[in-house]
Order: sequence, then C-alpha cells, then structure tokens
Amino acid sequence: MRNPELAAKALEGLRRYQSAEPASPPPERPVVADVAGTMLRDCGGSGPTVVLVPSLINPPTILDLESSRSLAQALTGGNSVLLLDWGAARARAGLDLTGHVEERLRPLLGAVGPAVLVGYCLGGTLALAAAAREPAVRAVATLASPWRFEVYPASARQALTELWRSSRPVAERLGFLPMEVLQAAFWQIDPERIVAKFAHFADLASGSPEARAFVGIEDWANAGEPLPLPAAAQMVEQLFGAGAEGLGPLPDCAMLHVTASDDRIVPAATAAPGPSIAAQAGHVGMVVGRRAGDLLHRPLRTWLEGLAPRG
Repeated sequence: MRNPELAAKALEGLRRYQSAEPASPPPERPVVADVAGTMLRDCGGSGPTVVLVPSLINPPTILDLESSRSLAQALTGGNSVLLLDWGAARARAGLDLTGHVEERLRPLLGAVGPAVLVGYCLGGTLALAAAAREPAVRAVATLASPWRFEVYPASARQALTELWRSSRPVAERLGFLPMEVLQAAFWQIDPERIVAKFAHFADLASGSPEARAFVGIEDWANAGEPLPLPAAAQMVEQLFGAGAEGLGPLPDCAMLHVTASDDRIVPAATAAPGPSIAAQAGHVGMVVGRRAGDLLHRPLRTWLEGLAPRG
C-alpha cells in the first residue's frame, strides 16, 4: 500500500465493520416449489411470472436485501416475482454448472409454467443456458453476467487457474471449493477497491442509513455456501480456463443484458451478445446501490412491460 494514511483509515473501517451490529436478515419468503432443496420463494406481486436467478457463489438475498432497494419488490408491480434459492451445497454436491440447470432450475420452471428469467452474475449465465433448453422461458434479462469468458484479461484467467490449482487438493477432500477461496479470487481482481471501500466506511456516521447498508452488503458478500466441486471445476477449467462462450448456444427468445460500467468482476465486454444497457455503477452497486432504482429497477420494469403478451 503506497498510501499509509489510506491504509490506516481502511484498517479503522475494517475494525468498525467487525464490531458493528450485524444487519437484520431479510424476511424469509414462503416456498412455492422445491426440488431436492433448491427452492422458489414467493416475493409477491401478480401478473406474468418473473424468476430471479442469483449466483451460486453468494446468498440469493442480494436480490431482496432490504425493502427500499429490493429488486424483487421493485418488480412486483405487474409481475408475480419468485426468487430462486439454490439451497444447501451438500444437497448439490455432485452437480456441475450444467447439472444445476438441468436438475434444479429446469424442473422448478416446469412447476411454475411460463416465466421470464432475470439472472444476476453467474445466475445470468445459468439463466441463459436454461432458456436455451426450456421452452417455458419467455425471455431472459442478465445483470452483470459473464458469457464471453475469452474477453477476460489473460492475467486474470491465469491467476484464477493458479488459485484453483493450489486449492484443488483441499477442495477434493472436502468435495467443495470453500467460500474463502472464492473471496480470495475476488480480492485479487481489485485489491485497491477493497481498501477504498473500508476507508470510506470509516468516515460514515455510526448507525446512519448508509453505514447500515454497508454492513448489510458486506455481511452478504462474506456469506454463502461453498461451491460444489464439479461446479467449481467447470467454472474454472471450461469457462475461464478454456475461454468458453457460456454453457452452450444462446436462447431463441427476447434478451436484455444490463452491464455495469464500473464492474471489475464482470466487465461489460464479457456480456452475451444482444440488446444491452449500461448502468453507471459497480457490480453490486447496480443491484443495491442508492441509485439502483433509477439505474436498474426502472429500465428493467420498462423492458418487462414491453415484452409481447404470453401467447
């Protein structure tokens, strides 16, 4: 760290976060469909069904984190919104990414009928794969979702491959890739931003709405199930390592790709081809930031309203 003052402030912010009262968990939504522990939760609303598909890496609550910034609640006007909860990793231990699509997501979609999928991060990658295989999917919107993995810088792909190589023996003994390894991979992408965000937190008034929001997002980022070993292997070796284009062909349905202009985790250039809009935000901020309503929620509602009525 070249800036000792910034480093000291970041450490103070980290100490404040560690001593902060944990954020209140969001309400647990009722389950409307369950396949081997992977569930669809009812977030309310009425109208055409919209299924929110989160990443496998962190909890699904980022899409329904707090009422004022909840994407799920923002879409309930005119839609019946369901949130996919992948459930415990141990119930998915033998599944690779394709298995999550075929053995969890598609059966759940079959239980609820025609739906629009809205996938966040790796969830968008899986949503596109599901839509290409499942006729019941009417349309897909992806939010900061990678598809063209060959676009990632070679240095980033190599770093992830080396991290996977060093951690794989432990992962094989456990049957999972621990969350801590995934966190290390994210930290390597942009360590300066990690320092900056904790330095910023040190300047926030304790108990302020912004401070509480920071704690809630950071608690979410540090939580989550480990990644089943087959899913981790496919993600690192096939997608990042081999520079694949998603998990097969793109679906033949309406698509929208929302990218984040300040996203280091999923650069905009990695999105799938097709209609797109850019949000002036980062990877997480686009979904739950102060301006998420204007940058994401409103244009996504407009797109949903403009879809052709179900035939």
